[in-house]
Amino acid sequence: MTMPRRLLNEQGGPGHRGPALPACDVPVKPLGERLPGARLRAELRLPQVSEPEVVRHFIELSTLNHHIDRGLYPLGSCTMKHNPKINDELAGLPGFALAHPLAPDEANQGALRVIRELQQALAEITGFAAVSTQPAAGAQGETTGLLMIRAWHRSRGEGERRRRVIVPDSAHGTNPASVNLVGYQTVTIASEEHATVDLDALRKALDDRTAAVMLTVPNTLGLFESRVRDITRLAHQAGAQVYMDGANLNALVGLVRPGDLGFDVMHINLHKTFSTPHGGGGPGAGPVAVAAHLEPFLPVPVVVEREGMLRLSSDRPQSVGRVHSFHGNFGILVRALVYLSTLGPEGLREASRTAILNANYLMRRLAKTFELPHPEHCMHEFVLSGRALRKHGVKTLDVAKRLLDFGVHAPTVYFPLIVEEALMIEPTETETLDRLDHFAAAMERIAQEARENPKLLLEAPLTTPVSRLDEGRAARELVLHWGGSGRAAPGPVHETPSRA
Repeated sequence: MTMPRRLLNEQGGPGHRGPALPACDVPVKPLGERLPGARLRAELRLPQVSEPEVVRHFIELSTLNHHIDRGLYPLGSCTMKHNPKINDELAGLPGFALAHPLAPDEANQGALRVIRELQQALAEITGFAAVSTQPAAGAQGETTGLLMIRAWHRSRGEGERRRRVIVPDSAHGTNPASVNLVGYQTVTIASEEHATVDLDALRKALDDRTAAVMLTVPNTLGLFESRVRDITRLAHQAGAQVYMDGANLNALVGLVRPGDLGFDVMHINLHKTFSTPHGGGGPGAGPVAVAAHLEPFLPVPVVVEREGMLRLSSDRPQSVGRVHSFHGNFGILVRALVYLSTLGPEGLREASRTAILNANYLMRRLAKTFELPHPEHCMHEFVLSGRALRKHGVKTLDVAKRLLDFGVHAPTVYFPLIVEEALMIEPTETETLDRLDHFAAAMERIAQEARENPKLLLEAPLTTPVSRLDEGRAARELVLHWGGSGRAAPGPVHETPSRA
């Protein structure tokens, strides 16, 4: 029998309390005097609970969510992997955590050195001339890269004519949005049979109106663009720049430098490849790396060294300006530098090789059970199709929901769009063979259940704290407030009845 879970304000009682605070040693003024006209409640009705009750409550809540410290999190294109705890420890050092961005440069030498050394390391890893750590996330890095491309074309007197950006259908899904945001037009080209860029389609799309070609390497099917040098050459012959979506470098670090392949600019998601935990939608960091001819257009301020002192400089007349408050999400930058310093060159190469090995192992094993649209050797991730299950009335979403019952987070589903009923899987380099086999066994069992007992999948998940939601209704009829008195505010219920 499962006892009903109580909210915090339904626990405790009179006399329950935590540590007693000392008597106030300064004059006390009513809050109404300090906040005149403010809407102050006469009674807060806070729960009277002891410290153990509070701690147990939140510890219990923490176990209800699936996170990377609990188990496998194979979200393709998102990279949810273990992040060494030493990175958090060092990022939390007071000298970093309490550094104020408005402090004078003289007082922030340590923080500026972190930024400087990370920029130099990323430039070396990617093969580019310069890096800005200012963008706060991948999509902002994309936008910043396109802004620099636009500024470069304008500096050459071609800004008005070159307004088109070619984006393959295997590119990252945010690319068209970034193109639109900077005022460009997206031109989509279809992939060829093996899901890589069709060179003939690219040649036809390229003309003197093309500002850039955006390429995701590896692409969203987990495949490396084997003809990438031909792509960059054709783009440059047409006077266009080539942008690389480097959101996920997990299969390239230490093995391939994008700058050596002819790319002009790329962004890097530190929160995917360089060890920053995902959580709550962030935090993130999306540094941009550029070839020498685009360096004058980097966002300001930039870190420079003058007379033995690191300083922030905005003396860049061609810069696209500031793209983020201050200097990026600094804690993420610290974690990334710790990660790079800890692993070193050989460790980074080993991580990339292991990510590739793990992905290919899982892909070959699951190809015996699920359809594999593109069986070519993959990089750090691969895409299965669940369309064969539709004859049993089962969709990819049902597979994803059922996985939760096995203690495994679902992979990315229904992306990329060029694969029907897509399951995009990235095991990462941090998972052991045992954990990979556990995931594969769960997927194989679910496929069997789809054939023998499809109703089970349609009702899944069966063991999670919250059963299957009516996701369509929940999106249309949001309940975003609490009614108080230990009860939810009146409104629709988006959960199916419990089967406990």
